Amino acid sequence: MFACGAQKAEVTWQEGDVPVSVRFADPYFALGNGLAETRHVFLAGNDLPERFRPGFQIAELGFGTGLNALAAAQAWNESGQSGHLNYTSFEAFPIGAREMERALSVWPELAPLAEPLVRAWGAGARFIELLGLRLTVVEGDAREMLTHWTGRADAWFLDGFSPSRNPELWEEALLADVAAHTPPGGTFATYSAASAVRNRLSAAGFEVERVPGFGRKRHMTRGRQP
Repeated sequence: MFACGAQKAEVTWQEGDVPVSVRFADPYFALGNGLAETRHVFLAGNDLPERFRPGFQIAELGFGTGLNALAAAQAWNESGQSGHLNYTSFEAFPIGAREMERALSVWPELAPLAEPLVRAWGAGARFIELLGLRLTVVEGDAREMLTHWTGRADAWFLDGFSPSRNPELWEEALLADVAAHTPPGGTFATYSAASAVRNRLSAAGFEVERVPGFGRKRHMTRGRQP
């Protein structure tokens, strides 16, 4: 369905097991506690798990280590939902399975989900079913891939690297495409509070607000499709 135009990510490490993109010179998640960051920014930022319902669809720009997907699946399972959470992520520079395993090993509580994810990822699978999660990772440039996606997301995790280092994932046209793939009442959240990002999301049609961020970040951005 999707053409693959991805290049494998190159990774170095900080503070033990925090992966850092060589290409973008930016960590994949917060130094200190990436799982807590995910829960604050992407789950709480999209009012999850409160909004979960059967057939719920999350979409994401920037799959990274898979941490966000696993945190969402854990929240889905703990909320008592039946069936699967649908999760589609767009990633131009997929991480290797060994790097994924090392990064996720920091959180033993995710092991029941992380271990089968790493095995499937290492075998080349990009459609992966885990406990409570139906995951699809679309490899390639999101500016091209999202246009061909036929789905719509109830919640977006906008998790590209910093806009100053990875401007491609924050371009006006791409964020407009995100809005076009969001039904009324759908939401987004991102760690970024850059004014340019907020303005582009607002121009795309979202109701946008700046709210307290996680850790060292004073603010983040969230919004809703009216």
